[in-house]
Amino acid sequence: MQNPNEDTEWNDILRAKGIIPEKKKDAEVTEDQIVEMLENTINQKTGIVKNHLNDKTLDELDELEDEEDEKVILEYRQKRIAEMRELASKSKYGSVTEISAQDYVQEVNKAGEDIWVILHLYKSGIPLCSLINQYLSSLARRFPTIKFLKSISTTCIPNYPDINLPTIFVYQNGNMVKQFVGPIELRGMKLTEKELEWMLGKVGAVPTNIKEDPKPKVRDILFSKLGMDQNSLEDGND
Repeated sequence: MQNPNEDTEWNDILRAKGIIPEKKKDAEVTEDQIVEMLENTINQKTGIVKNHLNDKTLDELDELEDEEDEKVILEYRQKRIAEMRELASKSKYGSVTEISAQDYVQEVNKAGEDIWVILHLYKSGIPLCSLINQYLSSLARRFPTIKFLKSISTTCIPNYPDINLPTIFVYQNGNMVKQFVGPIELRGMKLTEKELEWMLGKVGAVPTNIKEDPKPKVRDILFSKLGMDQNSLEDGND
């Protein structure tokens, strides 16, 4: 026998003729009933958790805490491993590469997304150029995610004036961010590696921990030349 509650075309005809009764409608669930069901579910689960914990001894509760600590440590370890793998994938340089004018666009402008490029224009026979090449070699080993390049000035840029040497160009995403031009801006032969690192770090090119200019202050140099200690001088004025 056909079920009169089924949704079929024949049953619809029979209902329209009054031969079979209208289909029973499911009782509607009110919003209050939904809230009540949710509250009952939450209370039931909370009660299960409470009963589960109430059954535990102090030692067992300590073990649960240890398990939570281990979970946190594991998550942190996995995060650090991911960070180290990402760093390793970016640590592909580590030295200063010599380029020519033909290499400029590929090595500098198309270096890659978020890649910092530091290019030193130099010439042999200029002492400050040699000093900066030495410093850049050291920095390249310490910051292998940064692309360090060097090029003989007139090889890279024809007729580039020697008066502008040394010159350091800093690029990111193919755009020049900063340029250091000439011996005065690069502090002459008294330039230290830490100072150069700070100068490059100030523009964001290297992730240095040096936050203040390591160049000695004029006052410190004066005291040094006089052979005096600033603290002893201040004590004498008291």
